[in-house]
Amino acid sequence: MTTDSIKKQVDQYLPLLPLKQQNLVLEMIKSLLHVDKDVKRITRKEYNQEIDNAVLRMEEGNSVAHEDALKELSKW
Repeated sequence: MTTDSIKKQVDQYLPLLPLKQQNLVLEMIKSLLHVDKDVKRITRKEYNQEIDNAVLRMEEGNSVAHEDALKELSKW
């Protein structure tokens, strides 16, 4: 689906909603676009270091098999 076709559908369906529901849709869109300015993003260097550390832990055998993780989660 293209951006233009999505816009056309929104323009077509939005007026069919009562005003209260139109406001809810608008708030949902705003919520989806909200970026939390208090969240500190890590740098690419920090991200790559975290990946390298995770790979190292896995190579050292410090990991959990997928099946084991699912079993543990099912106990919650």
